[in-house]
Amino acid sequence: MSDSTEKTDQVPEVVPEIVAEQQAEQSPEDRAEVNDSELDLPAQLEKVQAEVEEKHNKYIRLAAESENLRKRTVREIEHAHKFAIERFAGELLAVVDSLEMSIDAGENAAAEALLEGSQATLKLLVGALTKSGIEQLDPVGEPFDPNLHEAMTMQPSDSAEPGSVLTVIQKGYQLNGRLLRPARVIVATEPQ
Repeated sequence: MSDSTEKTDQVPEVVPEIVAEQQAEQSPEDRAEVNDSELDLPAQLEKVQAEVEEKHNKYIRLAAESENLRKRTVREIEHAHKFAIERFAGELLAVVDSLEMSIDAGENAAAEALLEGSQATLKLLVGALTKSGIEQLDPVGEPFDPNLHEAMTMQPSDSAEPGSVLTVIQKGYQLNGRLLRPARVIVATEPQ
C-alpha cells in the first residue's frame, strides 16, 4: 500500500506543474485571445446562425429549382409522346391526297391510268415510311433469318439455295432497326 500511496501523492503534484508550464509557454496575447473569444460567444452564435440561415435559403432555392425542372421534364415528355408521330402524319397526308385524287379520277379513267396512279401513291407511301425510319424487309434470295422472317411453309426448289427465302408472301418492316412485323416467307428446301 505504501507504493500506491506514493503514486497517488505524486500525481497531484505533477499535474499542477504541467499546467503551470503550459501557461508559461502561452504568450499574454494568446491568453487575452482566449479570454476575448470566450467573451464574444453571442457574436459567434449570431454569425453561425446567419450562416445557417443563408445555407437554408440556398437549400430552399435549390429544392424549388429541382421541382421546377422535374415538372418541365414531365411536360416535355408528355408533349413528345403526344406529338411523336407529327412528322410522319404530315408525310402521310400527301398519300391521302393522292388516293383521293385517284378515286375522284377513277370514275372516268382507264385501268392503265388507275394503275399508274396507284403506283405513284405507293411510291409516296414508301418514301414517307423511309423518311420516318421504317424500312421494308423484302428478303427474296437471302438466307432465312428467324429473327426477321416468319416461315409460312417450305418448298423444294431447283433454282434457290436450301434454307434461303424463295418467295415473300408479305413484306416485313423494321423501325430504326427494331422489328415491327416479320416478313412472311416461303423457304426453299432441297429438290426431292
